[in-house]
Amino acid sequence: MPETAFLAQPDGSRIAYYHSPGDAPGILFCCGFNSNMQGIKALALEQWCSARGRQFTRFDYYGHGESGGEVEDGCIGRWRDDAIAILDAVTSGPQLVVGSSMGGWIMLLLALARPERICALLGLAAAPDFTERLRSSLTDSQRNQLADSGYADLPNCYDDGEPYRVGRKLLDEGRSHLLLGAPIPLELPVRLIQGQLDEDVPWRLALQLADQLRTDDVEVQLVKRGDHRLSGPADLQRLLTTAQELLAGL
Repeated sequence: MPETAFLAQPDGSRIAYYHSPGDAPGILFCCGFNSNMQGIKALALEQWCSARGRQFTRFDYYGHGESGGEVEDGCIGRWRDDAIAILDAVTSGPQLVVGSSMGGWIMLLLALARPERICALLGLAAAPDFTERLRSSLTDSQRNQLADSGYADLPNCYDDGEPYRVGRKLLDEGRSHLLLGAPIPLELPVRLIQGQLDEDVPWRLALQLADQLRTDDVEVQLVKRGDHRLSGPADLQRLLTTAQELLAGL
């Protein structure tokens, strides 16, 4: 396993990343909100790429994982810029971008910013525009906390740890990057895998996203018993098979 490396940013912050050199097209993994590059999906893809001599890169956004900063100080634009920085400075050649949850939003913004570098997209419970859905789901207590302190504490649905914080900056700045209200001008292969038991991302959102994408090369895989994480053995095999089929078609 490669050692953690850090990419210095102009503001003095550093983006933590792992990069395995190899053949292109490479795979660039974008994790979800309040997640990190050590997740099981990223590691499964890394192992799969390593066995085939294919380039692979994963990283932590500002405020996530091993990168510096606090998550409540981050926002969609900043995390998109983190992805752009990693793409430009660390990877080489065309990239298949895999985005999980919020990473699915980041992968779309990355492809719009660097269309010449991105050859395909694979979304796992892709969550474009999730900040609007999150805002509408806040309780009165959370709205009051947001107004008083600038952030709201949300329960952590997956761990027994502390609640995670959502900053006002994330919700407000996210409106500058909304995608689902207009056609998304991308012309490249896109695959979307979506669990129908996902309590965070409604499964019909995958169909809406597919409809908004300009490209005709879009396929949606609905997993009837799939949850938001899509990290079980069958889910991981589905991910690897889909990645392999995408790369074979390029």
